[in-house]
Amino acid sequence: MNCEVCQLKELEVEHFEIREVLRCILHTIVFHRALGLVRPKDVDLELFEITYVQCGDSELEKKIDEKIEQFISWVEKHPNKKSQICLSFYEVKNKQPSWFSSKIERLHWEQWYINLNVSQQARAHSSKSHHAKVVVDPGEGTLEERSVRRAALEASLREVLFQIIKFVNEKKDHVPPIPNREGVVSFPYEITIPSSSDSAFGMDMFKRMLHHSGNPGMLS
Repeated sequence: MNCEVCQLKELEVEHFEIREVLRCILHTIVFHRALGLVRPKDVDLELFEITYVQCGDSELEKKIDEKIEQFISWVEKHPNKKSQICLSFYEVKNKQPSWFSSKIERLHWEQWYINLNVSQQARAHSSKSHHAKVVVDPGEGTLEERSVRRAALEASLREVLFQIIKFVNEKKDHVPPIPNREGVVSFPYEITIPSSSDSAFGMDMFKRMLHHSGNPGMLS
């Protein structure tokens, strides 16, 4: 099966920026693969002059936030490491049962890799709510340095959003038929984050997870 892969531009982020950056990227991708009952909701980022669109589904928002919190916990345990999150869309196929395989098979048709380089220079305190107020230690760099760095990240995040839109507009032949299910918000998908037992995360790790007897965590 043809599986299209999109490697998104690496973003240099500080710890307190992870939550907003990942919400923006993940929701943007899912929105562009949305189906059925979608109530678009504009969301303004607090850290950047950027507005993105969510599907307007509270359960979807909750599950994405849960995955982001898991990723943040991993980052705190593995400081100063580049990290990668994979959002995969797949079809579910019934297989003939055998001794060595389950009856359900996931055929991935699209994978998005979100690449982050998390700086540990400035640790900030922020709430886990959707309207988190961010407090940054003023001792970490001059105001001008922080302003320049923030502007550079905002520009890079915009590039990633344009990269997503360009990809979904150009890559269409691999998208499977719409599944016949009522109330579908998105194609079936899963979000894979680094594992505590892995020193690095990338394509090799993800392939190992796909072939492992246990399924990665699903969001829908």
